[in-house]
Amino acid sequence: MTKFYMKWTMNPMTVPADPGERIKYWLSLLEGVQAQLKSGELIDWGITCDSNEGYCFAETDEKTLHATVVSWLPYIQFDIKPVISVDEVITNVKKAAAAAKK
Repeated sequence: MTKFYMKWTMNPMTVPADPGERIKYWLSLLEGVQAQLKSGELIDWGITCDSNEGYCFAETDEKTLHATVVSWLPYIQFDIKPVISVDEVITNVKKAAAAAKK
């Protein structure tokens, strides 16, 4: 499985202007986040202090990740990138160094 870093941004056009409705909106979104963390669809989630953007991580395949992301549209916009671990990077650097010596 691939690990994905997802930077997300709130779509301001979907946030209600009424304070009471905005609280319901936020709690609904956050309950969805908690459910996806509990189910394992997401493995980590965070938000910036200004509440406009944040990050999450998922460890899955592209098809399953797409289903997760689609559930948040149009409320959230994503920038998603696959990532590798520090151990994988060290292995790659060592292989590149060995190949350069040949």
